[in-house]
This record gives sequence, C-alpha cells and structure tokens, in this order.
Amino acid sequence: MMDIKEGLSRARLGMALLALAAAPAWAGARDTVRFGPANGVQVQADLAEDGLIDAQILPAGTRQRLPAAPDADGQSQLSAEDIDFDGYPELVARAPVGQVNEAVAVYRYDARQARLTALVPATHGQEQCGGLMGLTVDAATRTLASSCRSGPMWYVDVYRYNGPTLYLYRAERMSMLGDALDAVVAVARPDDSGPLAVWSTFDAAGKVLETAIADGLEAPRSGVPLQPVSGRVVPARLALYARPGDAATRRYLVAGDTVALLDEREGWVQVRYANPTRGAIVGWVNGIAP
Repeated sequence: MMDIKEGLSRARLGMALLALAAAPAWAGARDTVRFGPANGVQVQADLAEDGLIDAQILPAGTRQRLPAAPDADGQSQLSAEDIDFDGYPELVARAPVGQVNEAVAVYRYDARQARLTALVPATHGQEQCGGLMGLTVDAATRTLASSCRSGPMWYVDVYRYNGPTLYLYRAERMSMLGDALDAVVAVARPDDSGPLAVWSTFDAAGKVLETAIADGLEAPRSGVPLQPVSGRVVPARLALYARPGDAATRRYLVAGDTVALLDEREGWVQVRYANPTRGAIVGWVNGIAP
C-alpha cells in the first residue's frame, strides 16, 4: 500500500498515477478477498464478470451485490485495507480511469445491519477529485489523501474522521492570477515548485477555518497550520483594502514590504503584513491592476 508521502511525491513530479499505471497492480489487490471486519465476522468478496462485487458475510449469511470502483469497465481489483484506523480492514475496490487516474470504492462493515455500506465522505462540494481517487492512507496523522489529475493540474483532497464520519479536511483551488501577480507581489519560489494554489482547511461542517496560498503540488502537513508563501511588494504604493472590490482605503503598503499570501478571489489577493508596531495587518490588494 502506497503511503501519502510517496503518493504526493509522485504527484509533485507529475508522474504519480502514470507510474502506477505502468507498475504492477496494487499490493494485495486481487479478484477475491477474505477478511475479518469485526470480531467473529468474516467477509468473502468476489469480483463478478459484470463489474459488481459479490459479498457474503458470515455468520449472518448476508449476501450483497455491490458496485465496484466507478467507470472501471469491470477491471477493478479488490483488497482489504484499514481505512478508518480501527484495526479492522475495509473492502476496497480500485480501478484505472483513463491513463492516469485511479477510481476507488470503499465499503465498511455495519454491525447493526450486518452489511457492508459505502464510505461516502462529506465534502460540501469543496473537493477537487469528485470522490475517493488514488486513495492513500496515513496512519500516523489518521488522514486519507485523494489525488487526481484534471487537465494539466494534479489535485490532492485530504480527509479525516469526525467520529464515524469521513469529511474533507483540506483541499485546494488553483490560483487564477498567473504572471499578473508578479507586477504586484514578487514571490520567490524554488525552481521545482508547482503552480500556486489556495489551500483551505475545513471543519466537519464544511466551514473554512483558514486559507493560505502555497505550492499546488505539495500537500500541507496535516495537523499544523497552513504555511503561506510570502513575497515583496513591487509598486511604490499598493492600496490595501478591507474587502475585495472596495474602491477606497487609507491603508497602503510600500515597495519592499514583505507579505504572506492568504487567499484569492476574482483577481484580488488577501495578504498579511507584519507591522513592526501594530502587529499583523490583513487586507486585500488588487492582483491584476496595482
């Protein structure tokens, strides 16, 4: 099983799932799996010719027909992996989608119903991959990472649990400013860094807790605050507004001021300036027309 660090390193190089497609199938993945999802319970799951999964649960005798990984054309492979960190494995189906992505379906054992139920994360519409894709598990941080490629960009959605519910913990959206930002704030970045993205941290209800602009191909460390990139103000005077779209302000930054980049909305960038006497000052600058 590939861990999150390895998976993200592959994504950073733009080769994560290309390498996966060219390599042997997932470790332990096969057409039939037998595992114990709870004390005294055994599951046998077989991949059927129609692309569904035939599952039998003993001793209850429950039989189920479950969808395998979506858009898999019957090519799913099955494995038993501990996805919810309770010490017992779940049923996992994985399948290649296109040339670079991997669809994943996960089924957890429900003791009250003696059935397998699909693991459907709460995303509140903020995820980029549209479900569990290229799933990797990090037991150390108790997080799951879903990675996918859309167009020229690789995305990573990070999930964690709130009780039994899996929810979107961190996600990114690409910066739309491009080279226009250089005329406003010059950001010094390593040559091997990816395009800038706005990373957000969410609570279990989908509320945004923090945002930061950072490398779009380098998932932030779980469990610690987001670390935004910083840059230096380019114009001699740069107006600092309270909200995006404001037309008037009495606050200004000057050339050479160092700011942290926090968020982006429709051509505006939220920045934080560490004033030597007044502390942190947060505002919005026009990222297109300084």
